[in-house]
Amino acid sequence: MGLFGRGRRERDNVDEPFEDDLDRGENDEAGPGESGAWAADGPYDESEAPDDDLGRLDLGSILLPVPDGAQLQVEMEQEGAVRAVHVLTPHGQLTINAYAAPRTGGLWDEVSAELSEQLRTDGASVRTARGEWGTELLAALGDVSLRFIGVDGPRWMLRGVVAGPPESADAAGAALVDLVRGTVVVRGTQPMPVRTPLPIDLPEAIASHIAQAQEE
Repeated sequence: MGLFGRGRRERDNVDEPFEDDLDRGENDEAGPGESGAWAADGPYDESEAPDDDLGRLDLGSILLPVPDGAQLQVEMEQEGAVRAVHVLTPHGQLTINAYAAPRTGGLWDEVSAELSEQLRTDGASVRTARGEWGTELLAALGDVSLRFIGVDGPRWMLRGVVAGPPESADAAGAALVDLVRGTVVVRGTQPMPVRTPLPIDLPEAIASHIAQAQEE
């Protein structure tokens, strides 16, 4: 399942972004919308990263506070780029990704509406809920329970999702909230088309392990 609904797909695939779909860079001021707005207690922009003792995995565009005992699963694109890093816990699979967003914020409202429509098209039952950062999506697809959280930050949008068995939905949701809250987003200053995934860079040890496994 993609991040965005089918209504924007044709526009998203053009080589040159529409003028109002371009995030223009470091001179833009942050203006997150009310729903999905980031807060002082996380997730954090790089400029306001906390000086705490929470260990975070450096993935380039995000610093991820992987829970103790969790395992990592790396999802690769066909051309070799990293699509996502999944955090596997006893309660479910958690995934955090960051995307370029407009300075005016509000991207999560748009994306969550598209996601809701796409999930229903795929046969899921979907309802919205009011969470810590605004609108959340709760969905059931077969024997899988899904929860989506979105946060609009300064020129970035963070999306978190957890998938797991229905009986673990409450614990999985709490784990997702903790993961989102502790994440630091490293947006960078370069202008990027809105909705572009911020690149994920693997630590050398993980990249070497994957390369070795592919050779074998």
